[in-house]
Amino acid sequence: MKQLRTLFLLVLLSCGMLSGYAQHQDHRPTYVLVHGAWHGGWCWQAVAQQLTDAHYRVYAPTLTGLGERKHLVEMEDLHDVYLVGHSYAGAVIAGVADRIPSRLHKLIFLDAMIIEDGQSPISLQPKAVQEIQLKNIQRKENFAPFDVALFGVTAPGMVSWVKERLSAQPFGTFAQRLHLKNKYGNGLPLVYIACTDPQLPIMKEMSEKVRADHKLNWHYREITTGHDAMLTAPTKLADMLVTLVD
Repeated sequence: MKQLRTLFLLVLLSCGMLSGYAQHQDHRPTYVLVHGAWHGGWCWQAVAQQLTDAHYRVYAPTLTGLGERKHLVEMEDLHDVYLVGHSYAGAVIAGVADRIPSRLHKLIFLDAMIIEDGQSPISLQPKAVQEIQLKNIQRKENFAPFDVALFGVTAPGMVSWVKERLSAQPFGTFAQRLHLKNKYGNGLPLVYIACTDPQLPIMKEMSEKVRADHKLNWHYREITTGHDAMLTAPTKLADMLVTLVD
């Protein structure tokens, strides 16, 4: 759990853009955008710029050990956060909500994994896949990125740009189980945005699970683009995120 705890804390870390004093003086809605496996804060550039242009405050940290930010950074004093987690980061934002709900306003799962108490990203995979992945963990290998086409990234210029920036993912982050002390979401409003064109099979399982869950009162939305919506449809995504402000 040490790695996951570090990731949870890093969600509220930023690049030192604002001081705590400035945070308390600025009451604009705040987005914290958390990337998925293999990615970094760089993948949110277009979305973050559009939200900033619309006068929202935006943070897009890179989780430790990935991308260009391999060291801890100073914590910002953030409150009333719209916390967005893409893909693997569904586990990260669920853990953040479990520990510091008073800092958050809403959880937004962007085509994200729904990892519940006692589960890990690997535990949701078919048994044969789990066995292969666990062997790789034992060998202490990192998980090489998938082909970007799987993420819906197909435009030649974008393919090159993304491939240059993807990083291998530490396998341990997929194996560690999420331990929640409270009900999933910890009482916060929950939003799920499914990326449906094309929709990854495992993410279809996630979206169907959300739509069938009447206990947590999910707000379900869809966006007609591939898994990496922040790269393939940044304007659509930014516009959708703005509509979720209340």
